[in-house]
Amino acid sequence: MTTDRLAGFSHTPIARLVGVPAIPVLRRHTPGAPLLDGPALVGAVGAGTFAKQARALLGEAGIVEAGNDGKVAAVVLDAAGASTVDDLSTVQAFLTPAVRRLAPSGRLVVIGPLVGGDPEAAAVAQALEGIVRSAGKEVRAGATANLLVVEPDANIESALGFFLSGRSAYVSGQVVRVGASVSGAPPADPERPLTGRLAVVTGAARGIGAAIAATLARDGAGIVAVDVPAAGAALSEVANRAGGTALQLDITAPDAAERLLAHVRERHGRLDVMVHNAGITRDKLLANMDADRWNAVLAVNLRAQLAINEALLGSDVLGETGRIVCVASTSGIAGNRGQTNYAASKAGVIGMVRATAPRIADRGATINAVAPGFIETEMTAKMPLGTREAGRRINSLRQGGLPVDVAETVGWLGSSASGGVTGQVVRVCGQSLLGA
Repeated sequence: MTTDRLAGFSHTPIARLVGVPAIPVLRRHTPGAPLLDGPALVGAVGAGTFAKQARALLGEAGIVEAGNDGKVAAVVLDAAGASTVDDLSTVQAFLTPAVRRLAPSGRLVVIGPLVGGDPEAAAVAQALEGIVRSAGKEVRAGATANLLVVEPDANIESALGFFLSGRSAYVSGQVVRVGASVSGAPPADPERPLTGRLAVVTGAARGIGAAIAATLARDGAGIVAVDVPAAGAALSEVANRAGGTALQLDITAPDAAERLLAHVRERHGRLDVMVHNAGITRDKLLANMDADRWNAVLAVNLRAQLAINEALLGSDVLGETGRIVCVASTSGIAGNRGQTNYAASKAGVIGMVRATAPRIADRGATINAVAPGFIETEMTAKMPLGTREAGRRINSLRQGGLPVDVAETVGWLGSSASGGVTGQVVRVCGQSLLGA
C-alpha cells in the first residue's frame, strides 16, 4: 500500500506558503474513544420523536448538548416531521448557523421521512436528500453529512451511533433507510459489539478482507477466514492474528457452499455474520472482452455469492440475528471504463441484496451491501501515478479510504443491533464525485 505523499505534504509550512489546500486528517475509531470529541447540537422540525432518541443516545454516551455558541462535534436534525415547503425553510434556518459551528471531522446527520404519495410531502422528503448530498460537498476539514430516512416506528440508535462515530470516517453523502428492527438488541458491551457472534469472511487473505477479519475480531467476533488454497500461508496469518480459523476453499467450486456450511456446522454450530468479500478483476474494454475474463469475474464476484446465500437460507446454520454483508463497489453504481464485467458483477450484487432482503426478514435476518470507492490497497498501489492521484482526489474528503473504513461499515451492518437496516447499499467512498 503506497503512502499518500500529497496528504502529508499538504500540512507542511511550504505547502501553506504556496497555497496547497490541506487534506484533512480523518477522525477514525480507536477502542475506548468516545462517540464524539465534543458537544452535539440537536434540533427538530415537528414533533421531534427521533430527536428524543438522539438525545437519549448522546446522554448514554456522555455527550453534552451544545449551547448557543462555540464549535460542535456533531449536528443532528430530526426533520422526519417535515412535509411542506415551508418546513424546508425551517430546515435551512437551523442548518445554516449549525454548519458554521461544525468542528473538524464533525458529523452532520439529518433524519428524514420516507418519500410518500402526497406530492408536496414527497417533494420535501426528496429535497432533504439534495440538501444532505450538497452539504457533504460543502462541509470541510474531514466533516461528513448523511441522511437517515426513517419509517415511523424506526429505532435509529444503531445507525445514528455509526454515523456519529469515528467508524464512519470515510462515509459521507449517503442515504440509508432505517425501519423497525427485524431482530436484535443493543450489545451488552458497546466496546465489543460483536461478542459471541461468528463471522465468515471470504477473500480474507489480504487487503480489505484481512482488514474485515481483524476489525470484526477486535469487536469480539469469532472469525472463519476463507480464501483460495494458493493464498493459504497469508490466510493462516490473518486467521491467527484474529484468533480464528482458516478455511482454504475455492468459492467457485460446485460444492463450495456445502463445504462452507459443513465446516461452520461442525466447528461452530451456527453462523451469525456472512461477509461476501472475495472478488477479482479481469479488466478489458468491452470491445476486446473475451468469454474467459467475463465468466471468471462473474463466477467469483456474483455467482458464488448467490450459491452460498441460497445454501445458507435453505439451512438452519444462519443464527436468529443473521447478517449477510456483501461487498459491492462504486463501479457497480457509476460504471468504470474497462470494467464492464466487474461493474456487471457488482451491480448484480446490489440487485441480489435488494431482492433477498424481504425474503429473509421473517427469520430475523438482514442483508446489505457495502460499496467501496477508492481504497488504498495493494491493487490501487499498482495503478499509474496519475490514475491513482485522480482516484484519491475525486471525492469530498480529497483522499483515498483505508481498508479499515470498509471493515468498520461491515462491522456495523453485522451487529445484532442493526436489524432495522436491510436491503441497503452504503457507499464507503468519501462521497465520490462520480455516480449517484
